[in-house]
Amino acid sequence: MTASSRQAAGQLPIAEPSQLRRAALELISRDARAFAGLIALNALAVGAGLAGPWLLGRIIDAVKAGGGATAVDRFTLAIVVCAGAQLVLTRYARLVGDRFGERTSARVRERFVDRVLALPASVVERAGTGDVTTRGSTDVASVAVTLRDIGPDVLIAAVQALFILGAVFALDPLLGACAVTGLGGIHFAARWYLRRARAAYLAEGAANSVLAELVAATASGARTIEAFGLQQRRITACQAAIDSCRRTRMRTLSLRSVLLPSVDVSYVVPVVGVLLVGGVLHDHGALSLGAVVASAVYLRQLSAPMDTILQRLEQLQSSSAAFARVEGLGQVPQAPAGTSGAPADDRIEVTGVRYAYDGGGDVLHGIDMTVNAGERLAIVGPSGAGKSTLSRLLAGIDAPRSGTVTVGGAPIRDLGPEVLRRQVVLITQEHHIFLGTVRDNLLIAAHTATDTELHAALVAVGAEWADELPVGLDTRLGAAGHRLDGSQAQQLALARVVLADPHTLILDEATALLDPRTARHTERALAAVLEGRTVIAIAHRLHTAHDADRIAVMEGGRITEHGTHDDLVTSGGAYAALWRSWHGEQPL
Repeated sequence: MTASSRQAAGQLPIAEPSQLRRAALELISRDARAFAGLIALNALAVGAGLAGPWLLGRIIDAVKAGGGATAVDRFTLAIVVCAGAQLVLTRYARLVGDRFGERTSARVRERFVDRVLALPASVVERAGTGDVTTRGSTDVASVAVTLRDIGPDVLIAAVQALFILGAVFALDPLLGACAVTGLGGIHFAARWYLRRARAAYLAEGAANSVLAELVAATASGARTIEAFGLQQRRITACQAAIDSCRRTRMRTLSLRSVLLPSVDVSYVVPVVGVLLVGGVLHDHGALSLGAVVASAVYLRQLSAPMDTILQRLEQLQSSSAAFARVEGLGQVPQAPAGTSGAPADDRIEVTGVRYAYDGGGDVLHGIDMTVNAGERLAIVGPSGAGKSTLSRLLAGIDAPRSGTVTVGGAPIRDLGPEVLRRQVVLITQEHHIFLGTVRDNLLIAAHTATDTELHAALVAVGAEWADELPVGLDTRLGAAGHRLDGSQAQQLALARVVLADPHTLILDEATALLDPRTARHTERALAAVLEGRTVIAIAHRLHTAHDADRIAVMEGGRITEHGTHDDLVTSGGAYAALWRSWHGEQPL
């Protein structure tokens, strides 16, 4: 599936191999000196390690030639010195590799966070938080481990393998040719594996994302699921996702079950070939016994780096798939940088707006509406009327299928993120408390705000309880600190809105988690703070509509009534029926 087709299906894209190569080269180039040092130290360490078998061959030839203990001791001392040098060089190569890996993985994490924060909200919602969460946790962690541990290990092993084969060729080209020919089985097994591994690991990652999304959605909506008796349906869906994860995992395991045994058998072939050919050459006086033994020892040593490469090959394929998912975020069209001029004023105009979700039928049918600067508009109507959909269009989260939504004459969807956030803010009942202090959670909205301004924002939304916390604004929140209940968390989110000070505020069930009395108090406090601002409230409690300057009634994706509270009650239409039902009155 191509990036564009995945995008159309609501899935986040996957980076292509060519894009991964460019991204990897870019990361290496940003720390090129450390990477070059890593290669140089590893090459020196491998070179020191190659001296051992060659010196062993010299010892054998010296003994065969009748050399005394002095020659043997001299060669033995040289082996010890080379082993010590290899130990020191390997230690510093590992240190340089770890530092390179940590710095590079930090850059990967930072780039991932930047890209996620730049994603349009609608893209994240369509893809699902499970996919984003999996990419930001499991996939990023896999890439980090590769950069820190697996990458240096494979690099060291590759250098060792090349140097060992080079040493065998230096001893005798025919023995070197025998060694390379004997390793052909590894080549074919690895090629067979690599053809299938990328797709298998991408499928495994996608299955994990689906499962994470299902589990997260089930946990967050547990009360709704229980209320509608959907437990068995969700259990069935989760079991299907688990089965998919198991099947994709078994696929990758089956690939390894073919690769690894094939490799184990292939190790023996070059050693046997070198001993047979070397024995024949030695019998004919074309090669010394020491050279034959040294070649055999080299090839036995070759199994260690080859094992490292092939054992890490599975992890490299897994992390390559993870890197493709992480880098895939770079293929998502970012939020517009701002293609229209600054809004002339705060007047919002909706003209002929139609909207449909993912190619389905229209849920909004030709909406026309004007919201004047400083006006308080309430939008009411039955569930499914399109109120929340309209609020998303007004906030610039989604774009209409046809028609326009403008603020001050500028299309909302063409405003850059910074301008849009200063202009319009949508607040729903969904909120998030970040790990940190109360002050940290508030400064997200206004990083230069003083403590006096923070306290004023909390008071404005009726959050006086913050003064009673153990250490006030410095109280840590979260599982390891003070736990806020649902209403307190929502008030904290509303306090951020006060600090952000937008021109237009859209409230979609923003006080739904508050009890009616607290909600009423909070809404009145917000109304006082936002005096002179434009407020659009998706009203589920009709007292909110009662306090509005004007009310728009939505039914079936259309605005069927609009006017003041008194006018609509007097007219006896849909709003009047809702108002009477709200107060428990019998229909006329």
